[in-house]
Amino acid sequence: MHAAETQRTIEAVWRIESGKLIAVLARLVGDVGVAEELAQDALVAALEQWPDSGVPRNAGAWLTAVAKRRAIDGWRRQERLGERYAQLAHDLEIEKGADDPALAAEETIDDDLLRLVFISCHPVLTKPSRVALTLKLLGGLSTEEIARAFLAPVSTIAQRIVRAKRTLTAARVPFEVPDRAEFPARLGSVLEVVYLIFNEGYSATAGDDWMRPALCQEALRLGRVLAELTPREPEVHGLVALMEFQASRLGARTTASGEPVLLQDQDRGRWDRILIRRGVDALARSEKLARGRGPYALQAAIAACHATAPTADATDWEEIVALYSALAELNPSAVVELNRAVALSMAYGPEAGLEVVDRLVIDGALSEYHLLPSVRADLLVRLGRTAEARQEFERAAALTSNQRERTLLLERAAAC
Repeated sequence: MHAAETQRTIEAVWRIESGKLIAVLARLVGDVGVAEELAQDALVAALEQWPDSGVPRNAGAWLTAVAKRRAIDGWRRQERLGERYAQLAHDLEIEKGADDPALAAEETIDDDLLRLVFISCHPVLTKPSRVALTLKLLGGLSTEEIARAFLAPVSTIAQRIVRAKRTLTAARVPFEVPDRAEFPARLGSVLEVVYLIFNEGYSATAGDDWMRPALCQEALRLGRVLAELTPREPEVHGLVALMEFQASRLGARTTASGEPVLLQDQDRGRWDRILIRRGVDALARSEKLARGRGPYALQAAIAACHATAPTADATDWEEIVALYSALAELNPSAVVELNRAVALSMAYGPEAGLEVVDRLVIDGALSEYHLLPSVRADLLVRLGRTAEARQEFERAAALTSNQRERTLLLERAAAC
């Protein structure tokens, strides 16, 4: 195998195995930061040895065995081993698989991985820190990759990750799955982080690109892993279904040159039917497990109405209005109301939608949200009030930080 090919293989293995590796090590050493350092040591060893020796058949087990040995060596080098470290080193030495990759492969990592998910998304951390740490520990992304994805300075992302690990250590966050009383709230934090990652990829908040598909793919991978780890949780399957449906449209959301294509104008032949089928299956699992639809399952059901309609005209907008009304009862928010207004306009005419939008304008909760004037402009165009629509499109363009979106909005303003 050529050096370049080996390098690519190592990168692929790391992306797949790093989360599991850090999860196992974090359980053993009780510290996420230390676990990540040990995992990085194992990666360095792979980069040094695999080009000559070849990639092991069970690469994940090899990395785990090396990292464990590094942990033992590190503790042995300390002048004074406390009782806890001495016991940990002893346990590691006698543990099955510590020195045998073949036996290490037999270890069950699901529980460890689930614990790491909950630690990375712990509410003690800020949302930006949760996102950065999750992508670093569970996604295997480098600090540079995360910074590039979010158009943030590398130093900013690095500080977030370091600060997050220090916060977890200072708060003495236990490396465990939350108990029954805490589980729903903690799981909500995990789902929120995964969906934040997906949404940043689906509609980039800033920069020159309309989308960042790599972030969508990473969020979808994390969601699928989470669904395997918590198979009885309906909202996990609901979120996966939502992301499957949304991701199915990625290939049709831009032109070849990267210009945005609105939903009603998309070529549905370019939608990924495999992802749509996966979304239908995940939504069915969610509904089978729950007595009623939760917020993510409701959003997935809305996405399903779009994904399964053969044409834009065949979309069941009345059903979408009903679903948004149910979502508003569960999770009332101005953004949900704005989306409901769009659905009302499609089902019952632009006047019905504009009435809701104008109430939102008076309320002021979305005064800095570019989609409010954008939606209002759309409705005004349909009502023939083009002069007002032009002003709204221009205001929306001034509020967005995404260059592609700004260009589209200004073009629509000019068309008025």
